[in-house]
Amino acid sequence: QVQLVESGGGLVQSGGSLRLSCAASGFTLDRYAVGWFRQAPGKEREGVSCIDSSDGADGSTFSADSVKGRFTISRSNGENTVYLQMNRLKSEDTAVYYCATDRRLLCGSSWYVWRTYDDWGRGTQVTVSS
Repeated sequence: QVQLVESGGGLVQSGGSLRLSCAASGFTLDRYAVGWFRQAPGKEREGVSCIDSSDGADGSTFSADSVKGRFTISRSNGENTVYLQMNRLKSEDTAVYYCATDRRLLCGSSWYVWRTYDDWGRGTQVTVSS
């Protein structure tokens, strides 16, 4: 059974850090591009970061302008996990964070379009207090 499970969310003060994890079971995550998305109350789901496959591609990363320089996406292939390191958090980063994949190698130019992804985790809540 294919499954993605996010963890690592929580309550943090503005300026703080969190590291989110996306653990996969039922398939090998390093074969595929993986995206992180977030959805705040009343807002549409938006792309945060994406990482290309490290098996068949070079693991290039992409991030939304709003998080560049603050968030870093990475892989731990031996653990079948993708991470999102979030530093200098702001109140506007408050959202439910999801990881997703559609079993392709590369993120591509439309990596931020959530509708193109098929497999999703249930999300983890991140709350940043000001």
